[in-house]
Amino acid sequence: MALRPAKAGRAPPRQERAVQTYERLLDVAGELLGEVGIERISTNLICARAGMTPPALYRYFKDKYAVLEALGHRLMDRQNQVLFAWLERHAPNGPEALAAHVEELMRETAGVTAAEPGAVWVLRALRAVPQLASVRVESHRLVTDRMVEAYGPLLPDMPREVLWRRVRIAVELGFALDEMLTEEDRIARDDLFRDAAALMRHALQP
Repeated sequence: MALRPAKAGRAPPRQERAVQTYERLLDVAGELLGEVGIERISTNLICARAGMTPPALYRYFKDKYAVLEALGHRLMDRQNQVLFAWLERHAPNGPEALAAHVEELMRETAGVTAAEPGAVWVLRALRAVPQLASVRVESHRLVTDRMVEAYGPLLPDMPREVLWRRVRIAVELGFALDEMLTEEDRIARDDLFRDAAALMRHALQP
């Protein structure tokens, strides 16, 4: 995965050792985010947990919001790679194959989210912090564009603007599902996956 510069941060490192340090800081920040929340996390807390000095962290991140932005990019990129691989597997086999494997996509995406330190709090930060909203919106638009490229030839009678709108709504639904899987204990996980997949299939019917 290519590292990208945070708008409020420094250029990501290129050398292997520096990349490892960068990723370690993000892992620590994600863990702390899950423990203390958006308001209380700070660069000092991250440094203390990582066993680093603040100047070392500031080589990579301007402030805590740059750390949160990098966490958002990393999570979105990893989720998106799951979607792109899913499209490559199933789009060549037609709309029926895509429809039949929507739940597979949701489960694989949820697996990526569950493996990411502090992922649910990263998702919350992307909604709650104004300067981070663009990370989520840009990623979701990218995913929508890629899905429309795949679905468009398979649904030739659906106007492209209608398809884009429906896919964009479906992408947002998938984003919300990741949060529900952690927060909502009154619905069984299998039921959440099944019903969310049914809603997405319905949205993409001609």
